[in-house]
Amino acid sequence: MSRLNPEKLSVEFRDGVTAVEPIIPRRYTLTHSDITAELFLTVGLTYAYDKIDAMRDEVLGEWMRYGKGYAYYVYLYVDGQFGPKMAAIRDRIFRRELPLALEAIRYGDRELFRAHPELDNAPILVYFMSSIPQYNKVETWGSFSDYDITKDAEI
Repeated sequence: MSRLNPEKLSVEFRDGVTAVEPIIPRRYTLTHSDITAELFLTVGLTYAYDKIDAMRDEVLGEWMRYGKGYAYYVYLYVDGQFGPKMAAIRDRIFRRELPLALEAIRYGDRELFRAHPELDNAPILVYFMSSIPQYNKVETWGSFSDYDITKDAEI
């Protein structure tokens, strides 16, 4: 069941990026509003550092070559100035909210997936970045076909 409400998603394509090109470099910055629950996806040649605030709860991602195909790399800032107790909380929140973030990225950039269907089967590699070893991990989170909210719905 989808968690994404497409009406709460705003997408911005920055200079040098269209709805279907390029695949590399193509970088994603997903931020949100705690007040309105809106999601803001910025797709560009570089990350949208101007959209990142001090909380560092954004989801960053990019397409990279992976063998003969592609993989999608996600970068999550679990800790830093926050300390071990906050790292545990942030790790739980990122894990709980990551499926929603991946649905937002897949839906927000759906024209890219229509133009390049092989991307739906590319692995998603998630980097949980932390100075604390138990939270500093790389995990595979399926592929974007697992997060396609349009598969079973009329959207």
